[in-house]
Amino acid sequence: MVLAGLGWLIFLSLPPANDLPRQRKRQEAYASPGLREIRAIGRATAHRDRKTYACGEVQMTSRTARTSALILARVAGFLYLLTVPLGIFTLMVVPSSLIVSGDAAATARNIMGSESLISIDIVSALLGSVIAIFYLLILYKLLKPVSKDMAVLMVILGLTGNPIVMLTEFTQLGVLQLLSGADYLSVFTTAQLQALAYLFLRLHTYGINIAFIFSGLWLLPLGYLVFKSGFLPRILGVLLIIGGFGYLIDVFAGFLFPGSNLSIGLITGLPEIMFLLWLLVKGVSVREGA
Repeated sequence: MVLAGLGWLIFLSLPPANDLPRQRKRQEAYASPGLREIRAIGRATAHRDRKTYACGEVQMTSRTARTSALILARVAGFLYLLTVPLGIFTLMVVPSSLIVSGDAAATARNIMGSESLISIDIVSALLGSVIAIFYLLILYKLLKPVSKDMAVLMVILGLTGNPIVMLTEFTQLGVLQLLSGADYLSVFTTAQLQALAYLFLRLHTYGINIAFIFSGLWLLPLGYLVFKSGFLPRILGVLLIIGGFGYLIDVFAGFLFPGSNLSIGLITGLPEIMFLLWLLVKGVSVREGA
């Protein structure tokens, strides 16, 4: 009984559970000033360590993002650059070397004397279309944070011209077949075969012009994304949009006024070269806090 009574007295002397925080505060209040300062310094150090660790994570993430964006920009610029000589060869070198305007016989003689040039032309066009798929997807990944909707539109418009270009190359294959001298073509006269070959070359030109509609259209969302990005020069965005309209003017003027030979796209298309060189040499300029 005595032990039970002592135990009961000890239990009654303990503070209630909800009073422990207040008791701790009272102990801290009566504690020495030095002890309070030590505790305060300990809490501040722990808070600073947590903050430093969090800042380190943010800095590491930011640094990784900047490196990733720089790599994407330079890979896109490199792939974009590969399409330039292919495009010049296909659109300028081959036509000027083989086609004699209005003269099917002379054109046929040029082609028969340089059949490999047509074959290389076909491969160049197909290769350029394949490369375009990859740099478009990389540009999408790079510019998607600016506006996902506009980046999707850019990819759709950029890729739409590819199947048109690839299908148009069938006309070039047709030209080689018509001028191959195969036995099954003996029902046609030489003049007829030459005229058909010239017709196929004309159809090839029209097909490329149709594909160029999308070559101009995709530059409009691209220019918008570059302008809004903050990590690429805004002037490049404006020039890309102007270049896109230049291509569109060339294409539709060619259809509406066949003899006009309007070619402002040669000038307004220069921003594309500037853009790819910027990606390749400068990359992107992502701010520290990004």
